[in-house]
Amino acid sequence: MGSVITVVAVALVVAGAAAGLFWLVRGRRGFGTPADRAAFATLHEASLAAPPLRDGLNPDSARRAARHLRALLGTPALAVVGDGELLAWEGPGRRHAPAAVEHAREAMETGRPWVVPAELVECGDLDCPVRSAVVVPLVVDGLVVGALSVYGRQVSAGLVRAAGEVAHWVIAQLELAELDRSRTRMVEAELRALRAQISPHFVYNSLTAIASFVRTDPDQARELLLEFAELTRYSLRRHGQFSTLAEELRSVDRYLRLERARFGSRLQVDLLIAPEVLPVAVPFLCLQPIVENAVRHGLGPKPTPGRVTIRAEDAGAECRISVEDDGVGMDPEEVRVQLAGEGEGDSLGLGNVDERLRAVFGDEYGLVVETAPGAGTKVNVRVPKYRTGVRA
Repeated sequence: MGSVITVVAVALVVAGAAAGLFWLVRGRRGFGTPADRAAFATLHEASLAAPPLRDGLNPDSARRAARHLRALLGTPALAVVGDGELLAWEGPGRRHAPAAVEHAREAMETGRPWVVPAELVECGDLDCPVRSAVVVPLVVDGLVVGALSVYGRQVSAGLVRAAGEVAHWVIAQLELAELDRSRTRMVEAELRALRAQISPHFVYNSLTAIASFVRTDPDQARELLLEFAELTRYSLRRHGQFSTLAEELRSVDRYLRLERARFGSRLQVDLLIAPEVLPVAVPFLCLQPIVENAVRHGLGPKPTPGRVTIRAEDAGAECRISVEDDGVGMDPEEVRVQLAGEGEGDSLGLGNVDERLRAVFGDEYGLVVETAPGAGTKVNVRVPKYRTGVRA
């Protein structure tokens, strides 16, 4: 199913780009032939119907899309039926609307197009344009989620074919909507898993470090306890999948203060941050696991002092972030396993971050890790500074 959706998405993008290029050229020479104008009108109506359908099938999206679908078909009236209810009626003959659900029942039960017998549609009004109907079921991921009912004066073979083609296009939009929802659910699930994974890493070591200062330096213990409280509050917050880079860095700073209380002078930190990238939206908790990996797995086993360097710089349309340590390094194969989500036991958290970056921004924005045993580790992150739907 995923491959089908991907093919549909690519086809729609290619079709849109081709249409844009075609009309850019045509625009310099006027509207062209009547056939050109008809093609433009069809593409324009399809482009207007697509956005509401990408919200899924519901009364609001059906109502907003119905008039454009009717225009695509050039039919007197059109109905969109959901699961046992009329979602939208577009066009004259509204007296027939209450019967639309019954007209669609056969197609929805069998999963096949159905031509409604004329005697079930006609109302006796000689001026009414609604006298026949063809109903095409809307099947998404193997389930009938609704039906597209096309009404006219008579059903022809051409109308049946046209209704089927438009219904298939509607199905493609609904499949893309389901893909969007699936990706959102995946990101949310990954985020919940990350919260559950990170929290235990902090609790024991942080509280142990705080306890060590309770008698010798109560003020320091109090400050660290407040830092720990703010850190856990941020990590466990329930709103939003994105934060600003500034918020992520504040959380990382709190984490590093707690780790410095434990490591002392063995842990040195450099922050090299370009102020102009601080407002950039990034996936929530995308930096903390990377920094934690540097401290726990890079510098933790190192007997001598180590350094973590965090950089964030403006790179045109992108923000580039890196977290580098001069610790013990890692086996590149181990990194590959973790990024592929195949690791067992004590996960490094990198795979979770990599998966969420790819889900939000695309595969080209996955983590890039440079490491080797004894050579330290550098994790590189790229995020677009602006992306539709991404807002902190």
